Amino acid sequence: MQLGSQPVAAQRTAFVTGGSGFVGSRLITLLVSRGWQVKALARSPEAVAAVHRAGAVPVRGDLTDALALQSGIEGCEVVFHVAAHFKLWGPRAAFDRVNVEGTRALVDAAAATQGLRRVVAVSAAAVVMGDPEPMLEADETLPLQTRAFAPYSSSKAEGERLLLAANNRSPGFETIAIRPPFIWGAGMPTLGHMVETVRAGRFQWVGGGGQAMSTCHVDNLCDALLLAVDQGRGGEAYFVSDGENSTLKGVISALLASRNVVPKDRAVPFRLAWAMAGIMGAAWRMLGRDGEPPITRQMLRLIGKPFTISIAKARTELGYQPRVSFAEGIAAMGRGTDAVHAAPGLARPALIAP
Repeated sequence: MQLGSQPVAAQRTAFVTGGSGFVGSRLITLLVSRGWQVKALARSPEAVAAVHRAGAVPVRGDLTDALALQSGIEGCEVVFHVAAHFKLWGPRAAFDRVNVEGTRALVDAAAATQGLRRVVAVSAAAVVMGDPEPMLEADETLPLQTRAFAPYSSSKAEGERLLLAANNRSPGFETIAIRPPFIWGAGMPTLGHMVETVRAGRFQWVGGGGQAMSTCHVDNLCDALLLAVDQGRGGEAYFVSDGENSTLKGVISALLASRNVVPKDRAVPFRLAWAMAGIMGAAWRMLGRDGEPPITRQMLRLIGKPFTISIAKARTELGYQPRVSFAEGIAAMGRGTDAVHAAPGLARPALIAP
């Protein structure tokens, strides 16, 4: 189409799963600010309202609803698969239902949709975590891992495996996985739980808290997802982070400080915590207790040992460059705002996080 002598570019279109969540709502806001037309899966009235506020057209349904997936994907160029079941405890079937079978259903629907070019999914850096041991500068050459004590990371690994196996299933159809470590930023849902734990006097540093860790600000993750649309190679996974490492104590202390909370300097050795988590897990299963144990082996595997990642591949192939530093993100949280600084040439709309 021509307007005068200048061609008018077609509006880009995307379908987002998990759009009412912490990452998904931020992604929708960024897409809309860049002129994309966005549809988003919403499984409840509250989710419908949230994705609508973020700027997307709600599509009512969930990952088990083939008709909803078909309706959402139809007419779109890209699918951003953000939805996930993230908990530190629970039956493996609950994780598989969303992280594996939900991913399978979405990929099947996408591969069968004419004109759909790519599925870019949020995986997890934890997909390469096996038995608890230090892992420094982990990269994409490491194999995927599954462990019975880690239902979240294991199900994410299986979901990523089937996602990337679907690359080129149909002509022009490609799949890409983005692997962030600990995701943080204003509105992060886990911070409230941390604050409650500290105020209740139940907080202790596992292993002293000195273990190295990588982090990924939510804005940096969203930038990587957009870069993957045009720069990523189909069938590939990419680690992304803030490009700087800290320690567990450094990260958590800074996040709590943004809420004016200071944890006591109490610690529990990793081996003792691991044993306690095993005992508690067995008791919870045997007694059929509701809720999560105070400590789980899944949690300990995520934070209990040094774990950092290399983002060299993302830098080289995606042109990825972390936009928000840890200091900038923490300062914004301390001010009670999600505004750090907008992407080059853009003004970021306000985020409404559920």
